[in-house]
Amino acid sequence: MALVLGGALSGTLALSFAGLIAYRYLGPAIGFRDAAVLLACVIAAATSVLGWMLWRVLLRPMTDLQRFATQSRSAPVDHTMAPVHFGTTELQATAVSVMEMAETLHNRETTIRSFSDHVSHEMKTPVAAIRAATELLQEGGGLSQGDLHLVNQIAGASNQMQDQLQAMQLIVRAREVQYIGSSTLNDLRCKLEVEHCAIDFDIIGGSVLFPLEQRGLGIVLGHLVANAVVHDATRIELKSKALSDRAVLTVTDNGTGISSGNAGRLFEPFFTTRRDQGGTGMGLSIVKNILRAHGADIQHLPTTTGATFCIRFGKSEIK
Repeated sequence: MALVLGGALSGTLALSFAGLIAYRYLGPAIGFRDAAVLLACVIAAATSVLGWMLWRVLLRPMTDLQRFATQSRSAPVDHTMAPVHFGTTELQATAVSVMEMAETLHNRETTIRSFSDHVSHEMKTPVAAIRAATELLQEGGGLSQGDLHLVNQIAGASNQMQDQLQAMQLIVRAREVQYIGSSTLNDLRCKLEVEHCAIDFDIIGGSVLFPLEQRGLGIVLGHLVANAVVHDATRIELKSKALSDRAVLTVTDNGTGISSGNAGRLFEPFFTTRRDQGGTGMGLSIVKNILRAHGADIQHLPTTTGATFCIRFGKSEIK
């Protein structure tokens, strides 16, 4: 890299000095105007050669690597798209590292998906058998009050297992599904008000365009609103703001809030304080995975009352 850049700079400087010297000697011989035209053509040709070398050695490898990274982010790794021209040793090392990282991430995602599918498949049969057995015992009668209570606990545990298996599949899909497109809060206003008629929504900045398709944004807000409802919220403020390089969406509710001890674990898979009420602890984890898959992130902001979540998207605009 140092040799390429140093050579290009040295060549440009040498052409300038050579042109001045040649102009001094050629001017009196062939005329200053003809000498200027001749030297301009020679310098332009030499500069074009230097520019072509820089394109071949620096720009082309960087463009190929950028194309490969973009393709790997939106789809499985395609080795046919991998760069074949590296230019310098520094660019080659960088390109190899990026390709290896993409392959590692793809393999990791595949392993997680395969493991979740395998566990879900293997657990379906025993869970179904447990549920069938508990239903027969519950309907058969003849059980004492203590035995019936135990059977009900087993039935509840099997239902929780079924819910956890479904939630595990959902969270893995959230890491893969792409909601390419854009949407605004105004696009979802009616849907939110119909599905959560008990909530008073206050939407500010509803025309800010988020780089997330309407279904994806609806899933994100749906989980956040459902989480607020569980915590006795009656009013939710959705405030969006477009900045120069990003959009920020703040979701604030007037519910019971989140304790400081639980705040650090909100986005952990399977973490919930409502296990006995059927909570799976997957809602906020799914939200985080969907946002990360689209170049955004979410964090919980500490507040004295209620709960506040801040979502930061990439580049956005006003619709």
